[in-house]
Amino acid sequence: MKVLFVTQEMNPYTVLTEISKYFQKLPHKTQDSGNEIRVLMPRFGSINERRHRLHEVVRLSGMNIIVDDEDYPLIIKVASYPGARLQVYFLDNEEFFKRKFMFQDADGNDYKDNQDRMVFFCKGVMEIVKKFGWPPDIIHCHGTMTSLVPLYVKKGYHKDPIFSHSKVLYSAYTDVLSQSFNDGFLEKAAINNLVAADIEPFMEDGKVNLHKGAIAFSDAVLMGNPEINKLVEKYTTDDQKIFEYVEEGEQNDAIYEFYDEFIEEEEEED
Repeated sequence: MKVLFVTQEMNPYTVLTEISKYFQKLPHKTQDSGNEIRVLMPRFGSINERRHRLHEVVRLSGMNIIVDDEDYPLIIKVASYPGARLQVYFLDNEEFFKRKFMFQDADGNDYKDNQDRMVFFCKGVMEIVKKFGWPPDIIHCHGTMTSLVPLYVKKGYHKDPIFSHSKVLYSAYTDVLSQSFNDGFLEKAAINNLVAADIEPFMEDGKVNLHKGAIAFSDAVLMGNPEINKLVEKYTTDDQKIFEYVEEGEQNDAIYEFYDEFIEEEEEED
């Protein structure tokens, strides 16, 4: 399998929510089982480039990503995960990510441009995978920072051969991102031929609900913490697979088995 991991956090680079710990060993397990993987995440300013030995990948950098009719340069950096044969790719932009904190300032206030930062990241993910020329069988998204990726795969890039056969899995964790979002998010998130109406599943009662939107466009949903169960059950349909929460220490083997079963069933249906 070719498995693309898109995550907002990964220990030891960032440690904010349960994602950092829960996600940490899954890529290693998947790769050690003989699969090809790629890991993509934002290059938040809290990540120490010197300590973690990040360096720019010039051949992948240089494209611009449009957010709200403005062009922002996308810089790609890479680091080798400590003690493992695993590379992590970081999507960077000085205006969006050169800050000491991830989503809030030192006083605990949400950054006003969090929705722009998220849109930039998710659009950048799609373009960099195209540049890889690497069609993933599974795209596993972790956290609300990644929640536009399922929409883009299923609606914006569904005719692109890189993504046309990809199955999208979304792991839902605590939402620390969407509190400051507004309805302008719909237009900013539009890509290719999508319009605001295509992104309506991300709205609920006049507010942005990133979990709801991500789940609507995913083939399977995984519960990233035990409190998320009711939310997942509320927004999933009978056509979607659900992976129940598994305690830390047991989840890597269980999720990897879920990958295998998921792909096997999809192949049988095809």
